[in-house]
Amino acid sequence: MSDFLFSPPVVETVSDSDKKSRAAVQALLADSGIRLDPHIDYQCAIFDDDRRAVATGSCFKNTLRCFAVRADRQGEGLLNSILSHLLTVQTGRGYTHLFLYTKPSAAKFFASNGFYELARSSGQVVFMENRRRGFSDYLDAVRQETAASDAGSGTGGGLAVVMNANPFTLGHAALIEAASAAAGSALVPAPVHVFVLSEDTSLFPADVRYELVRRGCAPYKNVVVHKSGPYMISCATFPSYFQKDEDEVIASYAELDARVFIRIAHELGITGRYIGQEPASRVTAAYNRVLLQRLPEAGIACTEIPRRTAMTPGGEMIVSASTVRTALQTGDQELLRCLVPDATFAYLQSPAAAGVIEAVRHAGDVVHY
Repeated sequence: MSDFLFSPPVVETVSDSDKKSRAAVQALLADSGIRLDPHIDYQCAIFDDDRRAVATGSCFKNTLRCFAVRADRQGEGLLNSILSHLLTVQTGRGYTHLFLYTKPSAAKFFASNGFYELARSSGQVVFMENRRRGFSDYLDAVRQETAASDAGSGTGGGLAVVMNANPFTLGHAALIEAASAAAGSALVPAPVHVFVLSEDTSLFPADVRYELVRRGCAPYKNVVVHKSGPYMISCATFPSYFQKDEDEVIASYAELDARVFIRIAHELGITGRYIGQEPASRVTAAYNRVLLQRLPEAGIACTEIPRRTAMTPGGEMIVSASTVRTALQTGDQELLRCLVPDATFAYLQSPAAAGVIEAVRHAGDVVHY
């Protein structure tokens, strides 16, 4: 007989200090084939009389994740209670535009509770949002930004570049320059859309990264810079709890992000995307392999250009944001000057950058693997 036959289930907050409850939740997740996601800032659960977790769900910023219901308690409405609780919590935290990651088997449930599918990756992860027009409103904003820019005079569908730019380097500038030249040389002039990841998970804050890219793109009149909003995700916050190992996590993340980008490209008429070769980062190299396969399958060209090199006091080296962050840690101004454009260097010399540089110096390993 259900423990909740005569009273509604009680959803409890699971605090970091409550080791027993956390262990019970972790056991439930493990039984459900889910690993505990490291990116969680709120967790809740329903417990039975023996303090075993029978249902759970979690949040990370504006996302919902890590849902599970014990197999023998499914069909009792426990997931409804968990979802209702999390929606209330998120409203209280100021998040009204919500996203969630779930297994395909649960997507129908969330669709019946006001969530709309954005993309799914080979049957592994479904990405959803709670606004019917969220995605289309974002696309409308991108169209308006493009029309209001110098790039808006182009009549073609355009090319795209997506970057985190942590911070903006000469390597990023070379990628944009290549895309700008290709778009400008076409029979029908086309804009270049540069999307800067909006997630605030990098050492350089999102607003700073966006502004440095915008300044760096000023010489290219056919380039328009957009914030990615919540529709282009970073590997830093992608939910890894569905996958068995790191390679599977990377591949699933890349495929999901590629499928969202394909939707954006088709809606905006973007016909190609430029990416930079990645000889050092395992994550980015794997991501590029997925893009090189998936985008052409969807009719979108994917052009990979060689990484830019620079002559430095130590000889010729590949330009990377990791090297820039390392130079900031060591205070190597000579090396730094060889790796970043004027706008980025000027920012790094300004008082406004003091807090960011301090964070980089205390960040430990700043190399992106």
